[in-house]
Amino acid sequence: MLKGFKEFILRGNVIELAVAVVIGTAFTAVVTSIVNNLINPLIGAIFNAQSLDTAWPVTIPSITGEDATIHFGAVVGSILSFLIIAAVVYFVFVLPMNTLKERAEAKRKAGRPDPDEPESELTLLSEIRDLLAERPTGEAHQPKH
Repeated sequence: MLKGFKEFILRGNVIELAVAVVIGTAFTAVVTSIVNNLINPLIGAIFNAQSLDTAWPVTIPSITGEDATIHFGAVVGSILSFLIIAAVVYFVFVLPMNTLKERAEAKRKAGRPDPDEPESELTLLSEIRDLLAERPTGEAHQPKH
């Protein structure tokens, strides 16, 4: 039982996932700070609200007498946070990793024909010629008389 648990914990995917969660949490704190302390006040000043959380309020009358208020600014703030996080993740992590992956793939394929492409007759004939040229002259097939 402990051996299975040890194997599970030491798998690369579990460790990578744990690191991703920690980095994601720290990154979320940075983005939240940017939105709350930079973007919210700017938009709040434009729309005469204290922050995005209180911007664009819509009050809905209630039967019980207590009106409900929808704050569309809070939704916009959440969307901005998501877009900022998505942009940074893409440009800082995904794009560089894809570029490195493409470069490694190009290096690996350098000098080798694409296996999906069928070889042309000219290529095959050139290979046969080269193989025949490499053979010693004594091995050539001599016709019988």
